[in-house]
Amino acid sequence: MIIADRDRWLDIMEIKYKGIPGLLYLLTFKTEYRNLFYYRIGKVGYILNVLCPKEKTLYIHTKTIGEGLFIQHGFATIISAHAIGRNCWINQQVTMGFCLKGKSPTILDNVKISAGAKVFGGITIGENSTVGANAVVVKNVPKNCVVVGVPAYIIKQDGLKVDKSIITPVSLDN
Repeated sequence: MIIADRDRWLDIMEIKYKGIPGLLYLLTFKTEYRNLFYYRIGKVGYILNVLCPKEKTLYIHTKTIGEGLFIQHGFATIISAHAIGRNCWINQQVTMGFCLKGKSPTILDNVKISAGAKVFGGITIGENSTVGANAVVVKNVPKNCVVVGVPAYIIKQDGLKVDKSIITPVSLDN
């Protein structure tokens, strides 16, 4: 997992260092990467955090996170999903988490959640989907979709422009 995370971050950021030098670069200069790295290594991360602090306003409270998660500008970001798939991308000021009944979202593979988006409740964001900036998602999102707005609605599905609401309603008390 750590190797996959490192390699994805280095590729996205177009950093020339690979292997151990690349890992050291990320740990030295990318606080968001430190948060993810410390999450992956468990309790040892608490000790390392004293020497090399993580981003203080980035919170990761998700039991299962697939490899390759990229957190761009993790300032003021709360990641409290039920599960996150592989190769997801999360921007700054994103909030994902619980609704009234304590259920949190499931984020499937290759999902991008843009700046300021909110994703709440026991919903699922389908593979290869994008949540637009400042969108508020409280319903399931099918795979291969782009959603925007408050509440979020689909503007693109399977590469084609559409204009419809998200199909599967989910109660806010989920």
